[in-house]
Amino acid sequence: MTEIPPNVRPPTPEEIREMAAAHYMELSDEEVADFAAAIEGTLEGYERLDELPSPTRERRYTDRDPGYRPDDDEDPLNAFVRKCRVEGADDGPLAGVEVGLKDSVALAGVEMTCGSKLLEGYVPDRDATIVTRLLDAGATITGKLNMEDMAFSGSGELSATGPVLNPRSEDHIAGGSSSGSIAAVVAGDVDVAIGGDQGGSIRIPAAWSGGVGHKPTHTLVPYTGVAGLGFSFDHVGPMATSVEDCARILDVVAGKDPDDPRQGVVETDDYRAALGGDPAELTVAVLREGFGHEASEEGVDETVRAALEDFEAAGATVEEVSVPMHLDGLPIWNGVAIEETTATIRDEGIGKYGDGYYDERFAEVFGRARRAAADDYLTTLKLTLVLGEYLSQRYRGRYYAKARNLARELRERYDEVLADADVLAMPTTPQTAHERRDDLERLEVIERALSMLPNTAPFDVTGHPAISVPAGEHDGLPVGLMFVGQRFDDATVLRAGDAFERQRT
Repeated sequence: MTEIPPNVRPPTPEEIREMAAAHYMELSDEEVADFAAAIEGTLEGYERLDELPSPTRERRYTDRDPGYRPDDDEDPLNAFVRKCRVEGADDGPLAGVEVGLKDSVALAGVEMTCGSKLLEGYVPDRDATIVTRLLDAGATITGKLNMEDMAFSGSGELSATGPVLNPRSEDHIAGGSSSGSIAAVVAGDVDVAIGGDQGGSIRIPAAWSGGVGHKPTHTLVPYTGVAGLGFSFDHVGPMATSVEDCARILDVVAGKDPDDPRQGVVETDDYRAALGGDPAELTVAVLREGFGHEASEEGVDETVRAALEDFEAAGATVEEVSVPMHLDGLPIWNGVAIEETTATIRDEGIGKYGDGYYDERFAEVFGRARRAAADDYLTTLKLTLVLGEYLSQRYRGRYYAKARNLARELRERYDEVLADADVLAMPTTPQTAHERRDDLERLEVIERALSMLPNTAPFDVTGHPAISVPAGEHDGLPVGLMFVGQRFDDATVLRAGDAFERQRT
């Protein structure tokens, strides 16, 4: 993509009236003339901004292979956007580990599309913070992994390059939006992967495809250099075939990043060292409201309950609890995610108002792309933007504000239960993977993209850490069990997942 040269020009009188009208103002001719004069003087300072060099960061590991798009024979699951090879330090805790990145994670010198036609050809010039940490730890980045178009779907069939097939059954789809991340891991094409999670996008594909996915506490892992949907619910974390591998990655990528405007105080732990405990040391609170959703398959609920009975037989204390407000978690998530995503897109994909690094080049490229090709947005994103703009304009942000306040109350309800238990437990998704279909109507696409969220989405707006681990199968397809813990107590969540995993092998 070519760069547009900087140069700020004053608005015309017609543009001044247009900008005023967007804020419900009608200016007189005298006001327009006076504002034009004032604006011209103010913009002299913006010309100076153009002259000042943007802050840069030295790129380490400069031997960058831009990669290639693999064909169907090499990538039968459609898991990769690009295969590449970027080698990190000669030694470290991840030496010899091959890592794939969801294609919303910036890897300098390698194309990043976010699974969308809009960003084809965009090549970041700066690594995401987590990429730098992975490379410093000795990892080798071997691929950019497929994802749902702009990340707004949980099904795994809505990438611009087509569906990502389920590695356990190619007649089904992998789950999303981190679809390629889980497919590549379970198929053995990478050792571990990085996924993103705004409504369940790490945990859903892990559950549907028989892998492990850990959504860290909100802000534990820096989001700098990752394309997001909303500051308050963006998460990025590890996906693997074992809890231990997730812990290995979290040990490396977690921690404070001064460039991340989302972070405050960040409490880290030694996550791999926390593993290996006895099930008898764990108290598991089984969330009654996590079962029996409208979209629930009876076999999924039964598989999870049977797995928890086995865990209890292995020594864990397992008791049922009730958080009635959990059933309101999805409406609360909608109230936050719809308007916040709309605002992020409106703000050229980078958001505003935090003290951190802002990718001005991504904002420029994304801003031009959405103005030129917004008709190529994913169906679910189009719906979100229409509804988000309507809610913001018609109801003046009231529902977003109320949803954010309710998210704080929902967090407190979970915390009350977690005060007497190590983790909450429930099915990760109410159903198993969707069957692959090529004849979907638009409303079917929307329903299939969002029907699996009632247990995952609430914890994106409350910020609690959550992991999905395999709990068995229903009708030959994987079923996921989700453990949820107190914020910044990811070590206990991983310990529970590891203990559960070990007693099943």
